Amino acid sequence: MNKMDYDRALYYTHRSQWDNLLILMVRTKDQFLSKRIEQFLHAYHFERDYSVIEKKLYSLLRYIDHANENSDPDNNELPMYSLS
Repeated sequence: MNKMDYDRALYYTHRSQWDNLLILMVRTKDQFLSKRIEQFLHAYHFERDYSVIEKKLYSLLRYIDHANENSDPDNNELPMYSLS
């Protein structure tokens, strides 16, 4: 699992960057994340009932939260920043 994909999904959702979210949906290797993004974007663009859009958004956000909590830190992965 790539934690950076979840961080990006959260950032793009927060900033309403739907084009970047679509690109992430195609490029991520996490099929569950890809499906949740697809369902949300479809509802956002085609659904008239706001409660359905809200449900799909919360589903995406819950999955991102769940994946971030359960992902194991990869020791071989380079840190994004260093305090030293």
